[in-house]
Amino acid sequence: MSQNKFPEGWDEDRVQRVLAHYDGQNDEEALAEDEAGVAPSETVMNVPHDLVSKVRELIAGRHE
Repeated sequence: MSQNKFPEGWDEDRVQRVLAHYDGQNDEEALAEDEAGVAPSETVMNVPHDLVSKVRELIAGRHE
């Protein structure tokens, strides 16, 4: 049996708390949390995998 590997600062307890948080949300709570995570000046969209590096380059160039 293999051991789970967690990112630094994470452990099984923290993972279980996060899962419980999201499992306990209703649709309205989940939507409100999603909307709160996006600033009014931002847009969330799907980008094809092969274009992600180009999009990152464009964003990085904008902040230079």
